Amino acid sequence: MRAAVVRGPSRLRCHRTLVDVDATIAAVLGGAAGLVIGAVAVAASRWSERSLHEEPPRAEPVLPAGVGDVLSVLRSIAVVLDGSDAVVNNSASAVSHGLVRNGELVHQELRELVRQVRRDGEIREVELDLARGPNPDASVVMRVRMAPLGVSHVLLLAEDHTQARRVEEVRRDFVANVSHELKTPVGGISLLAEAVLDAKDDPEAVARFAERIRTESTRLGRLVQEIVDLSRLQVADTLHEPELVDLAGVVAEAVDRVRVAAEARHIEIVVGMDDGLLVFGDGELLVTAVANLLGNAVNYSDDHTRVGVGGRRVGDTVEVSVTDQGQGIPPADQERIFERFYRVDAARSRATGGTGLGLAIVKHVCANHGGEVTVWSEEGRGSTFTIRLPAAADRARQDSATYDPVTGLLTQESSA
Repeated sequence: MRAAVVRGPSRLRCHRTLVDVDATIAAVLGGAAGLVIGAVAVAASRWSERSLHEEPPRAEPVLPAGVGDVLSVLRSIAVVLDGSDAVVNNSASAVSHGLVRNGELVHQELRELVRQVRRDGEIREVELDLARGPNPDASVVMRVRMAPLGVSHVLLLAEDHTQARRVEEVRRDFVANVSHELKTPVGGISLLAEAVLDAKDDPEAVARFAERIRTESTRLGRLVQEIVDLSRLQVADTLHEPELVDLAGVVAEAVDRVRVAAEARHIEIVVGMDDGLLVFGDGELLVTAVANLLGNAVNYSDDHTRVGVGGRRVGDTVEVSVTDQGQGIPPADQERIFERFYRVDAARSRATGGTGLGLAIVKHVCANHGGEVTVWSEEGRGSTFTIRLPAAADRARQDSATYDPVTGLLTQESSA
């Protein structure tokens, strides 16, 4: 009994202690759970708030299959742009022509057309003068065609029409210049004919006017012939049945054509030609080309001066140069002197009967023979025009050839 009385209060105290411990653990666990739930709630709240302000990820529009392969074989400049006007594919020529730089279209005009096509879905085709670079004076003519491609892409195709525009301008200027040049001698002949009729009782006046008519008619005939020659040279890309030509004979014939005009002004023509300068081509056309250079040298030289013409072989090329002691050509005019009807000194050219077509004919003769003509000139020191032609490869034919001084041709003798 004593033991039981003694254990009773101890067990009670233990029981109460266990109850207190359990309550503390429960409180701690409950607090921890509350913290976890609170943290989760806060994180969920923040995620929910962030998700409200963020746009859901959008699927990028897919470029139609095979577009890249098609662009790689197109001859036109090609560019594909997405919905944000960014370039997603382009041909190499789009970069080389300056339409695309750093993944974007360079020109505002093209970007505006892209937006219009995307807005209404209609195909557009225009011709634009676009800046070639930072220089505002340099431009390129582009024929542009745009069309929608897929859902949000736009296809841009462009072709460079700069050369075609330039050719059209040259043709238009040529027609205008021909009309003007023909009108001048025709009008002069008409007026002089009326003057002859009015002065029919004055033999001296009639003779003077008749001489002027003869001069104008000669000029008109030369102009018409040069227009015909130039047109024929421009149409024929290559020579028909070229023959072996000795340039020494060509130069000799050209000198004979201008000798009278040179002697009238006491201008000495000095010739220095190497032997064996042979080319394949048209002897008469080559004589015309050299004679035109010599005629210009005589016309633009002062009296009592010298004009030199020489020829040599340089590697696989034959050169014929004509040098004068004239006033020279300004640098700004040297790039244009081979244009049709272009004259450095229009007044002097008309006084000497020049048509403005001589150097253009020289240029086309050289081009048809696979060569070129260049000019060196300095004001006050004269000018040098140089014709460069491919040398004849078969030099053995020279030994069995007979030179014709009239045509400048080497004709082959028959072995029969």
